[in-house]
Amino acid sequence: MRHFLSLKDFTKAEILEMIEIAKEIKAEQKAKRPTPFLQNQSLGMIFEKSSTRTRVSFEVGMYQLGGQALFLSSRDIQLGRGEPMKDTARVISRMVDMIMIRTFSHAKLEEFASFSKVPVINGLSDDYHPVQLMADYMTMLEHGLDASAKVAYVGDGNNMTHSWMMLAAKLGMELRIATPKGYEVNPEIAKLAEGFCKESGGKIIYTNDPKEAIAGADVVTTDVWTSMGQEEEQKQREIAFAGYTVDSAMMKLANPGVKFLHCLPVHRGEEVTEEVFEAHADIIFDEAENRLHAQKGVMVWLDRKRNA
Repeated sequence: MRHFLSLKDFTKAEILEMIEIAKEIKAEQKAKRPTPFLQNQSLGMIFEKSSTRTRVSFEVGMYQLGGQALFLSSRDIQLGRGEPMKDTARVISRMVDMIMIRTFSHAKLEEFASFSKVPVINGLSDDYHPVQLMADYMTMLEHGLDASAKVAYVGDGNNMTHSWMMLAAKLGMELRIATPKGYEVNPEIAKLAEGFCKESGGKIIYTNDPKEAIAGADVVTTDVWTSMGQEEEQKQREIAFAGYTVDSAMMKLANPGVKFLHCLPVHRGEEVTEEVFEAHADIIFDEAENRLHAQKGVMVWLDRKRNA
């Protein structure tokens, strides 16, 4: 049995296999042909952090695969009243076929998975957001880009940055990361990514200059300056991130035909200007839709591995 907690746990071949399943399921869905690969199965969805895209995409995705999803807010289950993660895991995993958790602590997520009898999927943690990267890379492939593309990430060294690092390191991509001083990536995750890059031929470049990162890039991506749970840092971050707004002048430094990605929600005027966002809205909302399809690919892959 496998869990889906971070892309660091998978080979390049496995990541691409999941995306191929997602592409096949998406094509069938667009053709109005049913894909009941998880018929009569149930997905428990535990939310300690609220979300639009994560809830809708997993709930609809499970329905389209022939199963059902249960929304479990931490306010509504004993986990929110002090029950240990391991106890919640041992109870819920005896009642459902798969579990998705959107939470804060990645260590708690790993603890939950270690006690679970069914596959556990990371819907987001403070360290990683791997389902988003599956959607991002699937979108890149649909728009004619692959692992040879140079990607620039501009912004906070957060879970999105860490997930891009894992994708780049596993697939052998070149990733340039521009973060303000004091907001760099987790050094332990950077060391882990460096090890994977030695195996794949990937390259990760760190800088504090957004223009240096974007110059010659094929893909530019960013995230909000203030993530959920950091609201009290908003004013401080606005000062620290001055000069990190992706605007038209920055985008002109990239390669012709550059694509801009954003995991959403977007704060226009902070991490990206309205002009740049709307100029790339088509690919951004393809990316948002692909959360639905990429996650179906992940769930079907996990189910097949469990039953292999």
